[in-house]
Amino acid sequence: MSAIFIILHKELRDGLRNRWVLAVTLLLTALALALGFLGSAPTGAVKVDPLTVTVVSLSSLSIFLVPLIALLLSFDAVVGEVERGTMALLLSYPVARWQVMVGKFLGHLAILTLATTLGYGLAGITLQWAHGGIDFAAWGPFVFLIVASVLLGASFLAMGYLVSSLVAERATAAGIAIGVWLLLVVIYDMALLGLLVADQGRVITAPLLNTILLFNPTDVYRLLNLTGYENVAMFAGMAGLSEQIDLSRAALLAVQLLWIIVPFALATAVFRRRPL
Repeated sequence: MSAIFIILHKELRDGLRNRWVLAVTLLLTALALALGFLGSAPTGAVKVDPLTVTVVSLSSLSIFLVPLIALLLSFDAVVGEVERGTMALLLSYPVARWQVMVGKFLGHLAILTLATTLGYGLAGITLQWAHGGIDFAAWGPFVFLIVASVLLGASFLAMGYLVSSLVAERATAAGIAIGVWLLLVVIYDMALLGLLVADQGRVITAPLLNTILLFNPTDVYRLLNLTGYENVAMFAGMAGLSEQIDLSRAALLAVQLLWIIVPFALATAVFRRRPL
């Protein structure tokens, strides 16, 4: 376990030195504040807490931004070190390959968690102070948004590690990572929407639609955030959808965790058999 923590500390230190944490934190804070203040007009009209508006806005933004950040962190985690020759040097020490994978993954996850928590947390505190002070009753959905965003990022970190373990060149890993992002973040939902319009409810029933949505971690994230709390679902216009979804929050969280565990387990298995 000491080897894992040493590698974790190295990845976290490198992230701080390269200012990844600072850059991502500032980006998330700025975007969250912009969305929060731009949504201040409806909060004043209908007496909705500003954090509720921000949860709805950030849930849509995070689907595009958090996976991209996670893939940028992880696409060269294995192949990049193999190309530079540092992986062979690292494995010359008494450390197992699975320990390298776990340590690097936890280090990148710590960077993502720190940046997301600080970025969204600072924005949430600023928004509430600007609208009359801290209201702890409104923080439940917002804290859950942060947790769900970290889990979403972890799933794309795991997919980035799988890509990085499979390919032989860093440029190839970058191209595939962008393809994964486009497929799961953009193309999947567009194709599903077109299929629903063409089907007109003849074949794709509500239970089947629920199952289809589970095959995309971004859709699981959207369901978790926008249907998990009644006030958020009402403001997001998804109250009707939340009543049709048969999956509990615990089930959705379990599926999100599977999107982390399965790709990372495959990545570790591939790396253990990969020649250097």
